[in-house]
Amino acid sequence: MKRIAIITSGGDAPGMNAAIRSIVLSCHDENIQCIGFYHGYNGLLNDEFSYLSVDLVAPIIQHGGTILKSARCKEMHHDAGLKQVANTLTKHKIDALIVIGGDGSFRGMMALQTYWSGNLIGIPATIDNDLACTDTTIGFASAIHTATQAIDKIRDTANAFERVFIVEVMGRHSGHIAFHVGLATGAEAILSFENCSMENLEQVKNGLVTQIQSQKQAHQNGFVIVLAENLWPNGPLGLQKDLQDTDNIESAVCVLGYIQRGGSPCPEDRILATELGIEAVKAAKDSTGVMIGKVAGQITRHCIIRATEQNKPVDQALHSAYHQICLNA
Repeated sequence: MKRIAIITSGGDAPGMNAAIRSIVLSCHDENIQCIGFYHGYNGLLNDEFSYLSVDLVAPIIQHGGTILKSARCKEMHHDAGLKQVANTLTKHKIDALIVIGGDGSFRGMMALQTYWSGNLIGIPATIDNDLACTDTTIGFASAIHTATQAIDKIRDTANAFERVFIVEVMGRHSGHIAFHVGLATGAEAILSFENCSMENLEQVKNGLVTQIQSQKQAHQNGFVIVLAENLWPNGPLGLQKDLQDTDNIESAVCVLGYIQRGGSPCPEDRILATELGIEAVKAAKDSTGVMIGKVAGQITRHCIIRATEQNKPVDQALHSAYHQICLNA
């Protein structure tokens, strides 16, 4: 093992820099040269790289984003793109490629196995927390922290005006952020893929109307609805219109959006990224096609196919807490 390459791919997540730092420092300790390719797989297509030194990465653990930049790469869906990436790795005599990213990034890594014989290791970094075989992904805890702080501020205005607020959080097609943030902020309602579907939206809407009416009669404070993105037809504006049309309920909409992906990573993400980076370098010596994770406090290695294709539902305990606390508050 002489050369390891790193890319950060797909949506950025707080803690990616901490993972890069951990890999580079571990490589230095093992006398392995470390090369970073820029803009995800695009950097491998365009041969855009730099050598990563200890001095370069030493001060980046607290920085959000990624010093290697990130991007989507459509060419990875085609054989020609995969072959070009493989040629770049062969040209630079890379022994192992460590991919820091999410589901799409890992699928690209799996496709690359057909054309390149080096070791491929995945580190899960996505705020969506939608990868199996790890309790949490890098960036998830920071996104929860950011969204919680934002909704705490929204709550002040909601209470001051006794208004209904619809707050959309990210998560792609996963409800992990919605449920965690909803519970952390004491939201009156959490609407996510786990408790809503196209078949029961009318029932969910009517239940919301009943809740809001009951709260108004009791002269309580504001009403906060945490809504998972890609759930409601036409998004939060669609839900706002449905409440207006059903019972003339006025509401304000706030889409947190990309604010959840930025900012300095929280301590939990810095520590997780450091642990996974160290293990990734160890795994690169004797494994391929694996994702490094952390389950029940233990660092693990799992087949990358299992990590991407196995469903990762929201913890049932969160459902129970929502029904016992939020709905009865």
